[in-house]
Amino acid sequence: MKLLRYGPRGREKPGCLDANGRVRDLSDHVDDIAGDALVPETISRLKALDIETLRIVEGIPQQDLRLGPCVGRTGKFICIGLNYADHAAESGLDVPPEPVIFNKWTSAITGPDDDVIIPRGSQKTDWEVELGVVIGKGGAYIDEAQAMEHVAGFCVINDVSEREYQIERAGTWDKGKGCDSFGPIGPWLVTTDEVGDHDALSLWLEVDGTRHQNGSTATMVYKVPHLIAYCSQFMSLQSGDIISTGTPPGVGMGLNPQAYLKGGETLRLGIDGLGVQTQKVRKAD
Repeated sequence: MKLLRYGPRGREKPGCLDANGRVRDLSDHVDDIAGDALVPETISRLKALDIETLRIVEGIPQQDLRLGPCVGRTGKFICIGLNYADHAAESGLDVPPEPVIFNKWTSAITGPDDDVIIPRGSQKTDWEVELGVVIGKGGAYIDEAQAMEHVAGFCVINDVSEREYQIERAGTWDKGKGCDSFGPIGPWLVTTDEVGDHDALSLWLEVDGTRHQNGSTATMVYKVPHLIAYCSQFMSLQSGDIISTGTPPGVGMGLNPQAYLKGGETLRLGIDGLGVQTQKVRKAD
């Protein structure tokens, strides 16, 4: 099932995508794609619905119908750094002996096609296509063997990053990761049964039609079950929390010469079976 949120920013409603690519409204069944709507029991109930009987929402998604972030009321936006060996190499860093954890602030979350905004004074705003894992059933000290039981589904994430703020301004990576608009999520949350092998998904990103990232989740150093179990050692995970699992090579910082977003570009990125995002890049007012 492909779950989504549609409508104006801050007033999104719950929906799902039907077999013909139209949005069907789920407002009579859940109040949002968030919280308890993501636990296994609710997901099972939604899957049992006859989608063809649900109201069709006017408009074509990602054309004249805006999609918001595919998950609402996210409590934690957890990110994993240097989780692809070839990306670590292009960054001039070793593969870490344990997963690197940092955060994106939830105020960074935007819809999949909303503008990416370059912060005031930024010279090194960069792109990163990533596989997002959305937690359904919460828990702490989760056993790796049961970790996938805690996943509601997967989504596309653009881990937009400001490299000067991240690396050169002292402190943690977080200050370069959580600027407003730096967390496009969606277009939809795809439930685990529909994704297939999450360890063999192609993911890619283009800037103005030039493909810079072209990788596969098969080359992730730390796989999804391990990441869930690992993160749950340091914090409890709750429904709607997101884990962004790292990026393959091809980011602007790794190019020779390096290339960063200046404003006016179009980003397009996607993952097999999880949809495509398209963002215009503009400078902050």
